[in-house]
Amino acid sequence: MTLNIATWNINSVRLRADLVCKLLKNEDIDLLCLQECKSPVEKFPLDVFSKIGFSHLVARGQKGYNGVAILSKFPLFEKCAIDFAGLGHARHIAAQLENGITIHNFYVPAGGDEPDRQKNEKFDQKLNYLTEMRDYFNANEPKKSILVGDLNIAPRPEDVWDHKKMAKIVSHTEVEIDHLDAVQRAGNWVDVTRKDIPMKKLYSWWSYRAKDWSTSDRGRRLDHIWASADIAPNIGSSRILREVRGWERPSDHVPVLATIDL
Repeated sequence: MTLNIATWNINSVRLRADLVCKLLKNEDIDLLCLQECKSPVEKFPLDVFSKIGFSHLVARGQKGYNGVAILSKFPLFEKCAIDFAGLGHARHIAAQLENGITIHNFYVPAGGDEPDRQKNEKFDQKLNYLTEMRDYFNANEPKKSILVGDLNIAPRPEDVWDHKKMAKIVSHTEVEIDHLDAVQRAGNWVDVTRKDIPMKKLYSWWSYRAKDWSTSDRGRRLDHIWASADIAPNIGSSRILREVRGWERPSDHVPVLATIDL
């Protein structure tokens, strides 16, 4: 079985349900993980997606912000939804497919503007969130698992438009990168996109503030797909759909795709 998986911070699933449908019609996707859905689960537009073959959903929602969801062509059941760092936010959901594959979908806190946990409570919350992710995977070794989501960190120099200029900007600071690396090492996770495309500059987010996002191209790779070590050898190709940023009324993030042979 080949599993085609995608992750996308949609920045309001109800506002951009048409873009989700466009993606699912244009691409060969079996399972789509969404972040920042900004919708209670009961108002999630599942009926719209069911019409094009995506009738299975597990989700955690909130009105107006946060929210994570896993849409699937195949049956799946909820495995857990953990409130890391005790924030009371809908930022994690995990589901399992009938073949035993577990999918963790994360929306890690952005962390505010000031990379100082004493001065900035949001940054402190972000680091606490990552620490609890690390502890969870230290205690629960992932097997036959995939971790995806908007992790709100661009860990490598090739993941930002200018490494030196970004080194003190939230999402690319040394302390955040260290915390994310600790999560990855705790679960022995493999970065699927970088396994397939090791060195090329890659971005999945461009700010709405840019007048011409494509020309200035000041992007960051904030969105990730990881695989547990036992299925990492089965990883196929990975792509980031840059062109989606140019769609009408887009999210500031674009989808990241990967193929895994199971």
